[in-house]
Amino acid sequence: MAHRPPILLIDSPSLYFRAYFGIPESAAKTADGQPVNAVRGFLDMLAQLVRTRRPDRMVCALDHDWRPAWRVELLPSYKAHRVAPQGGEVVPDTLSPQVPMILEVLDAFGITSVGATGYEADDVLGTLSVTQPGPVEVVSGDRDLFQLVDDTRPVRLLYVGRGVAKLDDCDDAAVRARYGVPADRYADFAALRGDPSDGLPGVPGVGEKTAARLIERYDGLPGILAALDDPGSGFAPGLRTKLNAARDYLAVAPKVVRVALDVPLPDLATALPTAPVDSDRLLDLAQRWNLAGSCRRLVDALATPRS
Repeated sequence: MAHRPPILLIDSPSLYFRAYFGIPESAAKTADGQPVNAVRGFLDMLAQLVRTRRPDRMVCALDHDWRPAWRVELLPSYKAHRVAPQGGEVVPDTLSPQVPMILEVLDAFGITSVGATGYEADDVLGTLSVTQPGPVEVVSGDRDLFQLVDDTRPVRLLYVGRGVAKLDDCDDAAVRARYGVPADRYADFAALRGDPSDGLPGVPGVGEKTAARLIERYDGLPGILAALDDPGSGFAPGLRTKLNAARDYLAVAPKVVRVALDVPLPDLATALPTAPVDSDRLLDLAQRWNLAGSCRRLVDALATPRS
């Protein structure tokens, strides 16, 4: 049977934030001086991904709720440090106007984007990863998405920690090599270790190596918590004390870290076009926003045969 091309699931916020900070505003502006560095960088990333991964389907996931109330209710510190004084997420003033521009250009190309009320882009990606026919390749710089890796479907994470040109193509073995835990235990691992970027405190005194060792020995957090109640389970006294003190946190943190797999999404047109669906509109946007080069690179990538 012929190998089926993958579906690319794009963590749009992860990529456009990276593009914004990776390209100076001075290098990408419209004729009237409006920065378009995030738009240009995002489109160039998509062009490179289409050219190198040769997908036949693509969906760009969006943050319709970057800090869902249900996660905050479980863990009030969740992303609390990223809340702006007036509410909402702390986002650079010159990035916010570029997000609608990205969505307009994607629409002109005919590339589907989708978000869901009450959910983050991660949750949209998680749901698509288990509902779309494989193979699936999730593109993100968010470590939490290592939990989606599943060799049986297969689902891989194309981790952009070093940039799109140097993707880390991760299967379960790669997750184990990186963190010492299987992908399906990553959420437990992250809860134990903590993640300051998301406001997850972790268990004080438990770092990556200790977290991985505990998960390997007790097969995840439920096993760890059960073993705490067994005097003969072999915990060092200091470690037992630390874990017992963090019981309330450990009861909720995995639910916060765990990506939702059941987000209600509409039926999506996932097929990747071989040419823009609205060339006239794309040409107008490219001229208006000084995106001709980036749009041309994505047009060329789409036109490249994928079989």
